[in-house]
Amino acid sequence: MISAIIQILRPKQWTKNLIIFSGLIFSENLFNKILVIESLFAFLLFCGISSSIYIINDILDLENDRKHPLKCLRPLPSGKIKTNHAAILALLLAAICLSLSFALHFSFGIMGVIYFLSFVLYSTFFKHIVIVDVLVISTGFVLRAVAGALAIEVRVSSWFLICTFLLSLFLALSKRRHELVLLNDQAGEHRKILDEYSPYFLDQMISVVTPSTLLAYSIYTLSPDAICPNLEFTIPFVVYGIFRYLYLIHQKGEGGNPEIILLTDVPIIINLFLWGLSCIYIIYFFN
Repeated sequence: MISAIIQILRPKQWTKNLIIFSGLIFSENLFNKILVIESLFAFLLFCGISSSIYIINDILDLENDRKHPLKCLRPLPSGKIKTNHAAILALLLAAICLSLSFALHFSFGIMGVIYFLSFVLYSTFFKHIVIVDVLVISTGFVLRAVAGALAIEVRVSSWFLICTFLLSLFLALSKRRHELVLLNDQAGEHRKILDEYSPYFLDQMISVVTPSTLLAYSIYTLSPDAICPNLEFTIPFVVYGIFRYLYLIHQKGEGGNPEIILLTDVPIIINLFLWGLSCIYIIYFFN
């Protein structure tokens, strides 16, 4: 039972909330103990809010998930957890985490409510509208980044938010493509919106988003809006990361779970580590 509860919370998805720490790092406050603790609390609260949304989404998608070759193993469709118990857990998580969010910082609490409502609407409405579905998912990452900055009262670069949006859009489109390839002719039976997509259509959108992401990040590192000079030296890591992900999508048939790749693909893990280390060195020690 405990393992099923942990599974329904989807802790592997919590890696998406790491972007909350971007405001801390890029505002040169990484060694400010008070702000580090506040950012950590913000991260944990968003993990709780995110988990409540995942549970709500699982409840709404219960019948479709039972037809999915992988999602049918989740606690709800497999019958390990009852629907009413899951609903109670989701409501408790949302109520507790949103309340504590306001206690941490009022603006952070407002952003938490906006994030929660946005994805409840996504689960009930937006996920059924072609293109809008992936745009809402991408906007969620921007909301996380803004929330992290509001929690510690620092500013986040507009260019950084654009980069965040484009990169998350790249991942969302890649995930849609993986679902289509995995489910093949049964894609529409699992999720009706997948009938509106095709691998070719998604490849066209990915081919637009990929160079846009690289260009936006390059402009950010070279612009006066960047936190410090010399961040352009981190561009090769971003290029490799995106190209590696494209390789996994097209050559290895992966890309359905970005959070799993982030935790399991050794080249991407090493690349992310080197990118983060380079950013910290350039921002805090190089100048």
